[in-house]
Amino acid sequence: MCVGVRARIVYTAKQLIALRSAVVLPRDRHEITAEVLVKSRRGRRAGKLRREKTRRFRPAVPSVIMGNVRSLANKIDELAALTRYQPEYRTSSVLLFTETWLTSLIPDSTVALDNFHLLRADRTENSGKRKGGGLAVFVNIRWCMPRHCTVKMKLCNRDIELLAVGMRPFYLPREFTHVIIIAVYVRPSANADTASETLLSVTSRLQTQHPQALFLISGDFNHAPPSAALPTYTQYVTCPTRDNKTLDLFYANTKEAYAASSLPPLGRADHNILHLLPVYKPVVHRQPVVPRTVKRWTAESEEALRDCFNTTVWTELCDPHGEDINAITDCVTDYINFCCENTVPTRRVRCFTNSKPWVTPDIKALLKEKKRAFKSGDREELRRVQKELRRKIREGKSSYRRKMEEQLQQNNVSEVWRSLKTISGFKAPHPQAEGDLSWVNELNSHFNRFDQAPTHTSQQLPPNLLSPHTTGLPAPTALHTFTQSPLPSALTTGDSSQPHPLTSHHTESLPQPLTSHHTKTLPPPLSFSSTQVRSELRKIKARKAAGPDGISSRLLKSCAGELCGVMEHVFNLSLKLRVVPQLWKTSCVVPVPKTPHAKDPSSFRPVALTSHLMKTLERLVLGNLRSAVGTYLDPLQFAYRHGIGVDDAVIFLLHRALSHLEKPGSTVRIMFFDFSSAFNTIQPMLLKHKLEEAGVDLHLTEWIMDYLTNRPQFVRARDCVSDTLTCSVGAPQGTVLAPFLFTLYTSDFRHNTDSCVLQKFSDDSAIVGLITDDDDAEYRGLTQNFVDWCQRNHLLINVGKTKEMVVDFRRQQPALIPPMHIQGRDIERVDSYKYLGVHLNNKLDWTHNTDALYRKGQSRLYLLRRLRSFGVKGPLLKTFYDSVVASAILYGVVCWGSSITARDRKRLDRIIRKSSSVLGCTLDTVQEVGERRVLAKLTSIMDQVSHPLEDSLSALESSFSSRLIHPRCVKERYRRSFLPAAVRLYNQNC
Repeated sequence: MCVGVRARIVYTAKQLIALRSAVVLPRDRHEITAEVLVKSRRGRRAGKLRREKTRRFRPAVPSVIMGNVRSLANKIDELAALTRYQPEYRTSSVLLFTETWLTSLIPDSTVALDNFHLLRADRTENSGKRKGGGLAVFVNIRWCMPRHCTVKMKLCNRDIELLAVGMRPFYLPREFTHVIIIAVYVRPSANADTASETLLSVTSRLQTQHPQALFLISGDFNHAPPSAALPTYTQYVTCPTRDNKTLDLFYANTKEAYAASSLPPLGRADHNILHLLPVYKPVVHRQPVVPRTVKRWTAESEEALRDCFNTTVWTELCDPHGEDINAITDCVTDYINFCCENTVPTRRVRCFTNSKPWVTPDIKALLKEKKRAFKSGDREELRRVQKELRRKIREGKSSYRRKMEEQLQQNNVSEVWRSLKTISGFKAPHPQAEGDLSWVNELNSHFNRFDQAPTHTSQQLPPNLLSPHTTGLPAPTALHTFTQSPLPSALTTGDSSQPHPLTSHHTESLPQPLTSHHTKTLPPPLSFSSTQVRSELRKIKARKAAGPDGISSRLLKSCAGELCGVMEHVFNLSLKLRVVPQLWKTSCVVPVPKTPHAKDPSSFRPVALTSHLMKTLERLVLGNLRSAVGTYLDPLQFAYRHGIGVDDAVIFLLHRALSHLEKPGSTVRIMFFDFSSAFNTIQPMLLKHKLEEAGVDLHLTEWIMDYLTNRPQFVRARDCVSDTLTCSVGAPQGTVLAPFLFTLYTSDFRHNTDSCVLQKFSDDSAIVGLITDDDDAEYRGLTQNFVDWCQRNHLLINVGKTKEMVVDFRRQQPALIPPMHIQGRDIERVDSYKYLGVHLNNKLDWTHNTDALYRKGQSRLYLLRRLRSFGVKGPLLKTFYDSVVASAILYGVVCWGSSITARDRKRLDRIIRKSSSVLGCTLDTVQEVGERRVLAKLTSIMDQVSHPLEDSLSALESSFSSRLIHPRCVKERYRRSFLPAAVRLYNQNC
C-alpha cells in the first residue's frame, strides 16, 4: 500500500442489511387512528415558472437564453456550472450567444457543454476584422436530438454575421412544422441599411421554403434594429441589455409567445444575459372543443324540400289570418322551419380550432394506429403506419386541391375563396364574447343606450330562448313564442289604439290611418313581382348565419323558385299595410371584441343578425328608393353611388388641398369627424320630413317609419342569451337600408365654397378649410354650424376620436394656431390620420401610408407562401395573390401611385418581386399598375357628369384637339398628384 493513500472500505449486502434498525413486526405495529391516516390537502404553486418546471423539456415554443458574451472560451466553465445547477439554463431549449470570438483554431471540445449540441459560425476573413464576432447556438438534446438540427445558412461579411439553424424538436404545436433560429451580430461600424436588407433577404428566402415554421431572430443588432425590415415580427426584449440601452433583441413571427427577463452577465461581459420564457398558448388550447349540431345539406335533401314546398297550398296557411301581417309571417316561418327540420338530417360534430378539412376519418384512424404501434414497441409496424399516413395525407391534400380547381372552373368563386382562407388561415373568426347573464344584460343596455329611458321596453324572454342550441343560435321555434306572447299587443298587431312603448316624440313617426280623401289621391303602394323576389332570393349568400327567425340562407337560395310566390304576397302585403312584421325587425346582437382583451362594454362591436327575408325585402325597396331620391342626395356624398368610391373621396380632398397650397400664404386645415353608432341615432320623425322633401311616396315613407321604430333586440354571447328584450329606434348596423337612409338623413347639410368644403363618405365626414393669410373665420364657422346641426338632428359626435390635421408648407409658420373647441373640449391635432383606409400626414408625402401597406403586404405574403407549400399552383395561386396580397399593397394606388418617393416605391416593389418568386411568373410593378389604374379612373370621371371632379376636368379640355390642357403647377407636390399626372398620361396615350 502506498503511503498517503487511504484504503477503501467495502461492505457486502448482508452487512449493510444487518446495519439497519430492526423493523417492527406485524403483530407489534402501533394502532393509528383514522384521523391521522387522512391525507391533508396540499396546495400547488402556480405561475409561468411553475408551468415551465412542470413541462420541463416540452415547452410549446422553445425557451431561449441569449446574450453577448465577449469571448466564450474563457467563460465556458462558468456556463457549464450554470447548465448543471441553474434551472433556467438546465431546462432551456436553446442557448444563443454572439461575439463568441471563436476561430477555427479552437476545437468544439473546448466549448462543449453536457447535454447540449453545439452549432457555431466563427469569424472569417470576410468580416474584415481580427477580433470580435462569432456566433454559437447550443441546442438542448433533451428538447431536440442533434440529428434533427440542420444549418440552413451561414453568412459573414463586413456588415452582418448570420447563422440560421433549423430544428425539429420532440414536441411542437400543430401550427408549426419546425423551428428556425437565426442568430445575428451586427458590428457597430456596419452599414445599417445593408445589414437589414441582408437579414430580410435571408428571412424571406427561408420563409418561402418553410412557410409554416416558427422563426426566431435573435442577436446583438447595435445601431441597426430590423423592426422596419420585419414589420410582421414581434420584438420581446423590453429591458436594457447594456447599461440603459437595449442592443440585444429577440423577434418571433407569432404574437404573445415570450416574456423576457434579465440574468447576470457571464464573467466580465458588459451585456446582460436574457431569458426568454415561453408563454405561448397553442391554438388548440385557446378555444375549447365546441360541439355543434349541423345540418347535412345534400342535393337529395334540397330536392326533397323543393318537392315539399311545391305541393304546399300556401293560401290555406295565409287566408285564415286575413291581413294580420304578424300572424302570417309567424305561420309561414314556422312551416318553413318545420319542413326543414323534418327533411334535412342533422348530425353532432366536435369542432377543433386546428382542424384541417383534408384530415379525413381514415387519417384519424391511422393516427390512432400509429400511437398504438409506438406504445407496443413494434418498430416495423410503426414504420409501415408512418408510410401509410404520409401517403394518405398527400392524397387528402391533392383531393382538396382538385376540389378547389373544379370549383374555380365552375365559377364558384365564393367556395374557392372560403377554401383558400381555410388553408392559409386568412382572417380567422373573431373570438366570441363570453360572460354570465348579468354581463349580457349590461351589454344589451349599453347597445341600446341611444334611446331615452321611457323608450326601453324590457321584457323577460321565455325560458326556451335562454337555452340555445350548441351552435349558439336560439331555437327557431322558441323565438316565435316570444314574438307572439311576451310582446304587448301594440307590438304584435300594430294596433294604434293600444299604448305604445315609445315616447310621444317617436309616436309621431308611426304610420297613421289615412282618411278616405287621402286614399283617393294617393298613388298605389309599391309592389314587386314574383320574378323580382326570386331573383333577389337567388342572390343570397348560402353560408350566412341565420337570423332570429331561424330560416337558413341556403334554404332560401335553393328553394327560391318555390318560395317566391308566398314571399311576394307577404312583401306586398307589408308594403300595402305600411307595417314591417315584428319578427323581421327583431335583431340578435352578437358582441364582437374590438381588442384582443376586451372587458368593458364599449370595447365590443354590436353585430346584428336579422332575418334574411327582411334583408331581401330591403334590397328590393332600396332599388326603388335610390332611383326616387337620386337628385336629392348631397353631390359630395361619395358613398353608395355608382362608379364613385373611396379613391374619388381621397382624390377630391387632395386635389382641393394641393391646388390651394399652390398659392402664397396658404394653409389647409382638415377636421375629421367621428360619430358614435351613427345608424342607431337616426330619428324617424326627422327622417320622415326629409323623405317627403325628397319626393318619396307616402306609402313607402310610412313603411320606412315603421321599419325604424320599435325594433326588438337581444344580445347573445357564447352559451348565454340576455333575458331582457329592449326596443330601439333607428337602424342597427348589418341591415341593408341603414347606410342609405343615413346618407338621406345627412343630405340637407352641405357646404361647398372656394375656401371651405364638407365632404362625406357615409358616416365619415371631413371639413376641408382652404385658408389664406391665417383667415380661418369661415372654417371655424362651418365647423360650429355642423356641430350645431348634429345636435339638432341627434347625431352624437365622438369628440375623443375627432381629429384635426394642419398642412402648412410655409417657411415662417405662426407660432401658435388656436385649437378648435367642440362641446367644450379641445380637438386633438395630429400629424397623420387614417382616412378611409389611406394614411394621410401633414406633409402629404405618403411615408406613413407606405409603412402601413408594407407591413400589411408582408403579413399577406406569408399566407401566399403557405398556399404554395400546400401545393396550390397556377390560376388558383394567382387568384389568391390578386385578392389578398395585391389588394393590400395596392390599396388606393390611384391616390398615391404618382406621388410616392422612389424609396417607398422600391419597398413595395420588393414585396411584388417576392410574390413573383412564389408564383413563378412576372408581376407588374407598382408604377405599371398605378399608371393603368390612373388612366382608367380619369376615363371614368370624364364619363360621369355628376362626379365632383368633372368640372375641373371640363376646364382642362382643349377646343382644338382631343388632348387635355396640363394644369398650372408651381410646386412639385401638386405636379405629382392625381390630376396633373393623369392628364400627362392621357396626353401621352392620345
